Amino acid sequence: QVQLVESGGGLVQAGGSLRLSCAASGTIFSINAMGWYRQAPGKQRELVAFIIRAGTTNYADSVKGRFTISMDNAKNTVYLQMNSLKPEDTAVYYCNGAIIPSALSRGPVDYWGQGTQVTVSS
Repeated sequence: QVQLVESGGGLVQAGGSLRLSCAASGTIFSINAMGWYRQAPGKQRELVAFIIRAGTTNYADSVKGRFTISMDNAKNTVYLQMNSLKPEDTAVYYCNGAIIPSALSRGPVDYWGQGTQVTVSS
């Protein structure tokens, strides 16, 4: 079983910074990609950023230039550095991983963390 555990959310004033972490643990053969999604009240969950194992990254237009995703392959941990935060960044942030549990797996499986609240006050 694979578990994703997020940390680092909280309350911050506009213009401030937060760093989210997500550690994958359990039976892991390899990680294809990891990413961050967010869901604000009354809105659909949206992709924030993702990173593949080779290091390629992709960002939502709304966070480009402000957020940076990185991954420590040795620790199976992905980070999201969020700078210049805006009130519209307020949401529950979810970690996602495309993970191959074992060498016998047919392909990657999607796993989700429990979510961490980020609140940006104006």
